[in-house]
Amino acid sequence: MNLENLPQHIAIIMDGNRRWAKAKGMPSGFGHKEGAKTLERIVRYANKIGIKHITVYAFSTENWKRAEEEVSTLMGLFQSYLDDYSKRADSENIKVKIIGSREGLSDKMKKSIEQCMERTKNNTGIVFNIALNYGGRDELIKAVQEIATKVQNKEISPEDIDEKIISEHLYTKGQPDPDLMIRTSGEVRLSNFLPWQLVYSEFVFIDKNWPDFSEEDLNEAIEIYQKRTRKFGAN
Repeated sequence: MNLENLPQHIAIIMDGNRRWAKAKGMPSGFGHKEGAKTLERIVRYANKIGIKHITVYAFSTENWKRAEEEVSTLMGLFQSYLDDYSKRADSENIKVKIIGSREGLSDKMKKSIEQCMERTKNNTGIVFNIALNYGGRDELIKAVQEIATKVQNKEISPEDIDEKIISEHLYTKGQPDPDLMIRTSGEVRLSNFLPWQLVYSEFVFIDKNWPDFSEEDLNEAIEIYQKRTRKFGAN
């Protein structure tokens, strides 16, 4: 792995927690807890080797359709994770940002989100984006609505709207688009994750459930990325 040619921004779809738990005869909540441990370890390692941004798909807007018990377990896990992890992230110079809609989240969850972001906002290490209650199409709809309001208020004209303006109204504004997208568990699709930001990302799909994902797997994905030639539509 060439440390001089690292991707600036890595996006990860952490898939397979439930399948991993089921294979071990355990409830889905056990898989999600182990997946959270894997996530923390991978973010710490990414920060150590010099990755600048990492965005993970934690809970999609479509995940509300899952069984009520599992959703409740997940929300409880997320809240306790944020409350606990913010202290460690702060000590490790990690800047945590939670991206996604706040609609449907409890007041306690919203408070945990704000406290975690506030506590780590001045850190200068890796920017750790957690996509919580996130949907790519929902993100684009909100961006279009905000831009339309500005046009209506004559803050901008329709002719001003370009890629830069749209990017500035996304949750990831101010950050580079992901260079590399990794999805675990063998599934080969984006599942409504960062549809605008991933248009020129390199994709690596790994046939391993997320709790089993290791630092060596991240190294391998980066090595695959480094062997590819990125043309951005050119010959």
